[in-house]
Amino acid sequence: MIVYWEVHECESAELSSGMISNACLVNRIEKDQIVLHSDNGGPMKGATMLATLQRLGIAPSFSRPKVSNDNPYSESLFKTLKYCPSFPERGFASIDDARNWVKNFVHWYNNIHLHSGINFVTPASRHWGIEAEILQKRSEVYADAKLRNPNRWSKETRNWSRIEVVELNPGRTTKRGKSQLVA
Repeated sequence: MIVYWEVHECESAELSSGMISNACLVNRIEKDQIVLHSDNGGPMKGATMLATLQRLGIAPSFSRPKVSNDNPYSESLFKTLKYCPSFPERGFASIDDARNWVKNFVHWYNNIHLHSGINFVTPASRHWGIEAEILQKRSEVYADAKLRNPNRWSKETRNWSRIEVVELNPGRTTKRGKSQLVA
């Protein structure tokens, strides 16, 4: 789930620092509760940002150079954003247009988009822990449909259990022979 966002005209350590502070405040993140995975860009590795992370009790974690799947959730999200049909081909006319578009995208992504990697629940449902109830109801609906019309079902109904572990490429191993397990 996208837990916080801001759109600015430039990148800076000061803006990144303010953003992570605001994100922690809005999400009630306490000290020593999270790890921030980020790229190796200046705004994320600058002294201002690192001091902010230390003050907030956030452990920094940086992607390795030229390794795009260190944070597969972010990479997947960026691809979803870039290939969204409403993403403007020629950019945004103004910063306000960009902010409005991102606001609408975040709402869609968090609250409407049914994510295949988590058994077709929304990221918000997963984040807030209510997907178990949704999946249970789906399971009951499918079981009831099968009871009412068993001839339509050649196999068991779909497995609507909660997906406990999400993998970037299920069943695929890296060059080192390790699975790309991410959570």
